[in-house]
Amino acid sequence: MSSNSELPTHFVAPVKEAVVTVDAVKVDAKPASLWGDAWRDLRKRPTFWLSVLIVFVVLLMAVFPTLFTLTPPNSDCQLANSNGGPAAGHPLGYTFQGCDIWARIVWGTRTSLAVGLMATLIGSTIGLIMGALAGFYGGWLDSVLSRIGDMFFAIPYILAAVVVMSVFANYRNVFTLALAIGGFAWASTARVVRAEVLRVRQADFVTASRALGQSRFQTLLSHVIPNAIAPLLVVSTLSLAAAIVAEATLAFLGVGLGSSTMSWGADISQAQQSLRVAPMALIYPSIALTITVLAFILLGELIRDALDPRARARR
Repeated sequence: MSSNSELPTHFVAPVKEAVVTVDAVKVDAKPASLWGDAWRDLRKRPTFWLSVLIVFVVLLMAVFPTLFTLTPPNSDCQLANSNGGPAAGHPLGYTFQGCDIWARIVWGTRTSLAVGLMATLIGSTIGLIMGALAGFYGGWLDSVLSRIGDMFFAIPYILAAVVVMSVFANYRNVFTLALAIGGFAWASTARVVRAEVLRVRQADFVTASRALGQSRFQTLLSHVIPNAIAPLLVVSTLSLAAAIVAEATLAFLGVGLGSSTMSWGADISQAQQSLRVAPMALIYPSIALTITVLAFILLGELIRDALDPRARARR
């Protein structure tokens, strides 16, 4: 190449100075949490407040029935009012025995809800213990507990409760009925808890807890179970609704608490005798049962969706 040849010309595009923006970070802001995000999602949904309102009214009716009626549910029964229609002070009419239907619904709330709560507490406690131990320790303990859960899962708890209440016919009370339902309905809860514990035990804070010298049992109690409790809350809400239905089913089959105990299931069972001539005596407690069960199911479904980040992202 000749030294007199011209050098190629280079063109350089003008460079604009880039402006970098940094998002402001609030140092004093509270960190996001699962329960905080769930609450912010729930409080924006009208169906959540509707279900909470129904549950609150049912609880209030069970604890303070005299706020809703001053009519005695049993002592004011008169055969002259048998299958009578609505009257002043008796908005829903009378049963076949001449008792006030509204008063029996209000006072029967306590029994139905007590059985549901106790059965859910028993089933959730057994399911939490079995699922947590199986999921955290694994190995042969997981195999043994899982096979025990499979055996209970294969037994319909309604059928098992029928057998138990038939055997203990002379000891029919709220606790016996709750034990018969919850003692056979814990297997599904144990499965959910086991799956959640298997997920949580892989977290870094569990490894850090073991590195700091805590025993495996201490780690399970102080770190694993508190972080795996969210699905248990959802399952317990749904189990409560199922337990209330189970009490009504057993009462309808004649193996519940008996006709002397006021409950929605007992009233439905007694009202079937006069279904053709006075159907409302059966329909009214059935409506109360349906509304209560739907409220608990809806509440459980909403809590489950709120605790699932993927479900919140899809909305």
